[in-house]
Amino acid sequence: MNKVFFLELSSAENSSGGMMNIIFLVAIFIIFYFFMVRPQNKKRKELQNLRDNLKKGDNVVTIGGIHGKVVEVKETTVLITVDASTKLKIDKSSISLDSSTKLNEENKQ
Repeated sequence: MNKVFFLELSSAENSSGGMMNIIFLVAIFIIFYFFMVRPQNKKRKELQNLRDNLKKGDNVVTIGGIHGKVVEVKETTVLITVDASTKLKIDKSSISLDSSTKLNEENKQ
């Protein structure tokens, strides 16, 4: 009779341990989502918004580090002036959010 009782007790302990593992995994996925996925999606949306709202006269910095002023905006490309006589045609996807924002803030001050 004692052996039956111990078998039932051990199976109850195993089921609660399995439940704790599932709760732990769910908690890890939630933490991963809020600290990794969500901020990355927010940053991607901000960058896309910046690229979609480019207009003539905006100061931009490309991913390669080229500073310039927007002269003309087309659907997928941007024409920027780097110097008085130098103009570059670049893809909108090569414009960096962080550098452009910092550059525009410095010029406003």
